[in-house]
Amino acid sequence: MKSRVIVVEDHPVLSDGLRQLIDSQPDLACVGVADNTSDAKRLAEQCKPDLMVLDLRLKAGDALDLIKTLRVERPEIKVLVLSQYDELIFAERALRAGASGYIMKENATDEVLRAVRKVLTGELYFSERVAAAVMQRSLREKPTASGLGLERLSDRELQVFQLLGASCSAREIAEQFHLSRKTIETHCERIKHKLSLHNAAELKQFARKWTAENFGPRTVGGAAITKRSLKEVALSKN
Repeated sequence: MKSRVIVVEDHPVLSDGLRQLIDSQPDLACVGVADNTSDAKRLAEQCKPDLMVLDLRLKAGDALDLIKTLRVERPEIKVLVLSQYDELIFAERALRAGASGYIMKENATDEVLRAVRKVLTGELYFSERVAAAVMQRSLREKPTASGLGLERLSDRELQVFQLLGASCSAREIAEQFHLSRKTIETHCERIKHKLSLHNAAELKQFARKWTAENFGPRTVGGAAITKRSLKEVALSKN
C-alpha cells in the first residue's frame, strides 16, 4: 500500500513539482495540495494522510501553530518541513512544535525523497549541520556564530525581528498582528535584551543587516524578495 502524502506549499510551481515527484514514486501517493493552514487542516481530516510536507511560509495561517495542532489532534500524521528559512534558526522550532523533519528547499530531489521515507518510518530527519548545533547546545557549549543569538527569540519575537528588518515601524507591526503598539514595543525590549543590544537604533540596524544577508540576494519561487514580500514571509506565520 502506498503512503499517503499531502503537500502544503504556497508557490504553485514548487507545489506542482512536489506533487509530481511524490506521485512518480511506486510507494508514495500525493492525495492533496493546499496553500494555507485552513485548507491543510481540512485535507488532514478528509484525506487521512500519513505525512504532510509543509512549507513554513504560507499565504495564510501560522505553519508552526498548524504543526502544534496536528501533534494534539492528529498525532498519526507526521510532518516534514520544507523551507527556505535558515535551518539553524528554524529547524529546532519546527521540531519542538512537533515536526519530524526539516529540509531546505535547495536540497536535491533525491534528498527530499530520502527525508520523506525516513520520516514515514518514524525517524527524525535533519541535516548534520542542525544535528551538530543541537549537540552543542545539549553539551552547554557556545552556540554557533551563525545563529547570532536569534535562537533565543520566541516565535513571535522572531516575527517582529523580521519585520523590523523589513523597515516596518512598531505601529505597522502592531496593525499587522492586531496587537497594541505597547505590546510590540515590549517585544522589542525583550529582543534587545536577548541579543545584548543597547538601544532601538542598534536593534533596527542589526535586524536590517541580518535581513539583507539572509534575504537580500535570495529569491522565493524565482522572484527576488522585496520589502513587501519579506513582510509576507514573517506575517505568514501569524
